Amino acid sequence: MRRSIEDLRIFYGEPTGALARRLLARRLNDAWGEATNSDVLGLGYATPWLDAFVGARRVVAAMPGGQGVERWPSAGKNRALLVDDRALPFAAGSFDRILLVHALEEADDPKALLLEAVRALSPAGRIILIAAARGGLWSRVEATPFGHGRPFTRRQLERLVRDAGLEPTAWSQTLYVPPWGPLLPLADGFEQVGRRVLPGAAGVILLEAARHAYARIRPSGAVAAAPVRTPGLQPQPAQRSPRDAAPRNDVGA
Repeated sequence: MRRSIEDLRIFYGEPTGALARRLLARRLNDAWGEATNSDVLGLGYATPWLDAFVGARRVVAAMPGGQGVERWPSAGKNRALLVDDRALPFAAGSFDRILLVHALEEADDPKALLLEAVRALSPAGRIILIAAARGGLWSRVEATPFGHGRPFTRRQLERLVRDAGLEPTAWSQTLYVPPWGPLLPLADGFEQVGRRVLPGAAGVILLEAARHAYARIRPSGAVAAAPVRTPGLQPQPAQRSPRDAAPRNDVGA
């Protein structure tokens, strides 16, 4: 069962939620900036970050049934609506950027949800999954939305996007500070130390993915190399590991 919209709004209005919003916004800005000339979809509960995409042509906040939908400024290009996350009401290829936040962890079928998101992704589009990290403290504290549903490892997210026909292009982590009030003012220090010393302590994983890039055949018969994608997230591009070579279905394991 998903967290209610009211619970999510309350959390992001409190100091712990405000910190999570700020640190995640920093990573998203590194990846997509203002999403200039893009159609953007936020799936799950993404409204705390969608206002940053001021260069977008259109921004849609799609909130799953069972969670509820909140009023969101709908002037001009912004829209918010309640959806069935396994049958999104969008035409194929409608969005250049899709952001999933608080979407996968409590989904009845994460793979089905992601397949629907991929259907709505344009051929050259990019998608970012934000999910609670299995090894972090945030997934163990029920006072935060990240402490509900299934957390993920990076490998599990990579398998999930590959099963949906995408290829991981970059990844990052954040929320190294424990979700405990007295430590929140030290969050920036935890970020710097955690990335170097305790990468497994991050509370949230961000994984960016895109459609497979296939080589194109020129009329003359010469093969043109597929364009190289520049990862928007840091610290490094996501790579396939040897143990991921065989298909795996145990995404939630």
